[in-house]
Amino acid sequence: MMRAMAGLVCVAMLAGCGLGERVGLGAARKAASLPYSAQLDPGADPRDFAVAVKAGPVGVDAVRESVRYPATRYCLTTFGTSDAIWRIDPQTEDWAAIRDGDRLLFGGRCTAR
Repeated sequence: MMRAMAGLVCVAMLAGCGLGERVGLGAARKAASLPYSAQLDPGADPRDFAVAVKAGPVGVDAVRESVRYPATRYCLTTFGTSDAIWRIDPQTEDWAAIRDGDRLLFGGRCTAR
């Protein structure tokens, strides 16, 4: 009886800390989706990258998080840190974007190493 009780306490504690979800034993959480589809391409120097996002007629502010996410993921998985610097447009002092039809193209660099 005491072992069964100890086992139930352990199961309850694991469920409370979220360990079950991390090892695939729980209800999967649906990830929040980003509003625009973005694709990252590494440059010749692995620290450099370009991100293209299907944006239609919208501007930089509308797509910023959709662009930032793949860059953060790339820098984090490749260099161990999420820090990135973006090319800046000197006129707007915001991220530089090149419009190519319905896409916006951005460039940046992972700052690690």
